Amino acid sequence: MKNYRLVNYTGVDGARAGLLVDGQVYDVATCVGSATPVRIMDVLQGWGEWKARLAAAPALGAAIPLEHAKLLAPLAAPAQIYCAGANYADHAAAMAAVNGTPLGPNPKEAGLKAWFFMKGARSLSNPGQTVPLPKAAKRVDWEAELAVVIGKQAKDVSVEDAYQYIAGYCIGNDLSARDLGHRKGVPPTSPFAMDWLAHKNFDGSLPLGPWIVPAEDIADPMNLAIKLYVNGELKQNSNSGSMIFNIADQISHLSEKLTLYPGDVIMTGTPAGTGNESGVFLNSGDFIKITIDHLGELLTPVV
Repeated sequence: MKNYRLVNYTGVDGARAGLLVDGQVYDVATCVGSATPVRIMDVLQGWGEWKARLAAAPALGAAIPLEHAKLLAPLAAPAQIYCAGANYADHAAAMAAVNGTPLGPNPKEAGLKAWFFMKGARSLSNPGQTVPLPKAAKRVDWEAELAVVIGKQAKDVSVEDAYQYIAGYCIGNDLSARDLGHRKGVPPTSPFAMDWLAHKNFDGSLPLGPWIVPAEDIADPMNLAIKLYVNGELKQNSNSGSMIFNIADQISHLSEKLTLYPGDVIMTGTPAGTGNESGVFLNSGDFIKITIDHLGELLTPVV
């Protein structure tokens, strides 16, 4: 079977892994003749075997039209979500200007490694799900990102071998409560000033989806157009090729620090065009659409 998208959808007995083919969602268990339900993490934790099973699937079975399927975030509970910080040169320059801090040299050219923060699995929200803005925040921002899904345990991986550990790609939106990122009453120069939990991990702050596109279906993940719209107005317009540390760099650098496992997600950074650069932020009733070449579109209303 070719050109399928791996989806996480709601069946009669809960979340199940499905295949999206030609606008129809097929149950993975039915496709491979399994008598027991197949979950999305089952597929990712045995990705090498499952790729072969899905390629040789004997039948598709009954289908649900995509417009009638209730899609969930493609990873119901990833083990870890790693987010690359300041990984597009244009965004880093714009944020430095906003914060009144010097930009400094290109970190990759300076011989440094990629750096990351983390979001919790409970920050995930489903494709199309309405996300409530935090009551205490007035400066909630959008960040369109290419998300990488790990499909093979990775430790001390070289840059040259990094792509062998990817199951696929999807779209992510790293929603950020900018005004909650600094602790009140703590000087901004203090090493204890940042509050990453409130800033990046409020409920629903990571819309993810709408599905996983297998890695082999993306000819060049470092040449994908990325666009984000708020209420139809284009805000971010860039390309994954503008990353400072590319996907292979990020996998390699992370795997030096810790072991990556199937189902882990790497959010690879966001380009310029965020609200923090213009001073325009999300309001109740706004509608966000992100498109990335070959990955579909991720829709998120906020209230």
